[in-house]
Amino acid sequence: MNLNQEISPEELHDGGTAVMKWARTGLSVLIAVAVLIALKWGVAFTKDKDAPETLLLRFYDAAGMETAASTLRDAGLHPMAAKLIMAMVAMTLGVLGIWALFWVANDLIGRLPSFVLREKIRPFIFVAPAVFLLVMYLVYPAVNTVWLSFTEDIIGKLPEEVPEEFMGAENVAQLLAEDAKKVEFVSYLINTSSFEIAKATVGKDEDSVLIIVRGNTVTAFGFQNYIFAFTDDAMHIAFRNNILWLLFGTSFSVGLGLLIAVLVDRIKREALAKSFIFLPLAISFVGASVIWKFVYAWQPAGRPQIGILNAVVTAFGAEPIPWLINAPLNTFALILIMVWLQTGFAMVVLSAALKGVPSELLEAARIDGAGEIAIFFKVIIPYIKGSIMTVGTTIFIAVLKVFDIVYVMTSGKFQTEVVANRMFVEMFNFRNFGRASALAVILLVVVIPIMIVNVRNLRQQGINQ
Repeated sequence: MNLNQEISPEELHDGGTAVMKWARTGLSVLIAVAVLIALKWGVAFTKDKDAPETLLLRFYDAAGMETAASTLRDAGLHPMAAKLIMAMVAMTLGVLGIWALFWVANDLIGRLPSFVLREKIRPFIFVAPAVFLLVMYLVYPAVNTVWLSFTEDIIGKLPEEVPEEFMGAENVAQLLAEDAKKVEFVSYLINTSSFEIAKATVGKDEDSVLIIVRGNTVTAFGFQNYIFAFTDDAMHIAFRNNILWLLFGTSFSVGLGLLIAVLVDRIKREALAKSFIFLPLAISFVGASVIWKFVYAWQPAGRPQIGILNAVVTAFGAEPIPWLINAPLNTFALILIMVWLQTGFAMVVLSAALKGVPSELLEAARIDGAGEIAIFFKVIIPYIKGSIMTVGTTIFIAVLKVFDIVYVMTSGKFQTEVVANRMFVEMFNFRNFGRASALAVILLVVVIPIMIVNVRNLRQQGINQ
């Protein structure tokens, strides 16, 4: 190589461009690392209740505000101020940090040499966080709930790990069954040195379970939680009430919503009328329950009635009615609250569907001699059938999972129990996670066909093709 050879301006420019590209890439990587470190610090900050006070003290010391720092050390930081600081840190780091990570990822992908490769990778970068969150907070909990429904609380106090006195034994599952109360060993299905599956029976009903030993871990697998769900008397009441909720809550909400949508479609103050019907939907289920608790309030005869309904009843000389105590009247009283809440939603959606019915179609029906009732049932209903089905399935799912109204109004007492409320009671009152998981799985299984019907209906309407 000739050391005296001169470098052309083009070569010098290309070399400088390459250096700039590598420098820009390195800067992007450093920014990504810094953001990840900041996010990790932010997570640790929000977990430490003393972190806001420590942060303020460091700020005061750095700014030379000795008086403020001394006052803070003596009096401490107010809990509300600490929460506000934590919220500000979380929002700042969360929003800016995630934005910076996406920017850096997009910048790095844009530097890949192949255009095809860039276009293939870029969608995954932006979709991956959402997919990760869906898997972590929807898919994994669903799978874990199904597993818990078969394995939790189905055998008394069976240990989760092999006790020391049974370690090394040839028949660990048999020894565990004999040691546990109300468990009888039946036979082995698999018995190796590191893996055992044994059949056993539990309780006086002799329900079959499987005892699985894998190394030092022990798992009991069975259908006891589902047997409880379909055989317990209290669960029979819950299922009966859920059926009543589904039949009357869904049908009345959709029916009233459709009726009101048709009626207000022909008045001048349509928007005002719709506002009054839609207004309850803006109230939470808990808030609506508190309101209706005053409506249904009951006092014995002779005392002042603060409940609106009983005030009206006694005004006509009748005895006050304990609306929330008498079954099955109390269940229908609770269903009325759901109808009050959901009718506005059904009205708004179906009103929009009604406005989409072609006026030419209605005029043709009138020319053919059809009356308004015939037009409604034979022209309008078939035309908006898809919208009615969509509204109906949406309300059906909401009614199926109803919990707030029952919990606030009666806590499931007086034969008003529903499946969702029973699930809450089993989990948080009785700490029986297996039974609660089984009830959650039952609700999931019932919802899935309704969702399939809803998706098919939307596709038939040309949505999400």
